Amino acid sequence: MLEDKYMRDSARALVEADIEHLKSDFAHKGLGERAIERVREGATDLYEEAADMAGDNKGALAALIAAIVVWFARNPIMELFGRDPNEGDDAATENPER
Repeated sequence: MLEDKYMRDSARALVEADIEHLKSDFAHKGLGERAIERVREGATDLYEEAADMAGDNKGALAALIAAIVVWFARNPIMELFGRDPNEGDDAATENPER
């Protein structure tokens, strides 16, 4: 029975030490700092997941980047083929005489 009491007392001392550690940790960092730290960790995890996914799907990623580049370069490409890039815009509302 005495051995059980010693085990209980040492377990209680560990729990109390953990509680004191948590109290001092909460006093050291404010709620805002904790929230920012959590968001930062989440963003880091998300970035790592995206990097892993991109490494696994290099072909799809290359196609997506190529599509974005073509989208932003569409006007010079259309001019290269002799088409007016503004032809599809609302020309009727700009020139009501047509």
